[in-house]
Amino acid sequence: QVQLVESGGGLVQTGGSLRLSCAASGIIYSIDTMGWYRQAPGKQREAVAIIARGGTANYANFVKGRFTISRDDANKAVYLQMNSLKPEDTAVYYCQAWIAGGNYWGKGTLVTVSS
Repeated sequence: QVQLVESGGGLVQTGGSLRLSCAASGIIYSIDTMGWYRQAPGKQREAVAIIARGGTANYANFVKGRFTISRDDANKAVYLQMNSLKPEDTAVYYCQAWIAGGNYWGKGTLVTVSS
């Protein structure tokens, strides 16, 4: 059974940085697109950054220049480096991956940015 587990969330001050990690486990031969999404209180889940198998990345406008997504296929992992954090970045961040035609999600990790 495939599982995604996020880590690295926490409390940080405005302007600070955090690095989120997501590790996939289970019988996995290859991972297609991976991504990070977030959901703030009272808001819908939204895409933050997506990275294709070849490494091409796309970002939401609100994180361009501040966040960087990367992946390590050998270790079945995806990362999100978040810099210059703002209070509006406060949310639960979810890892997502397409694996063998299935869409998998982690349970999320909370990021809180204090002003």
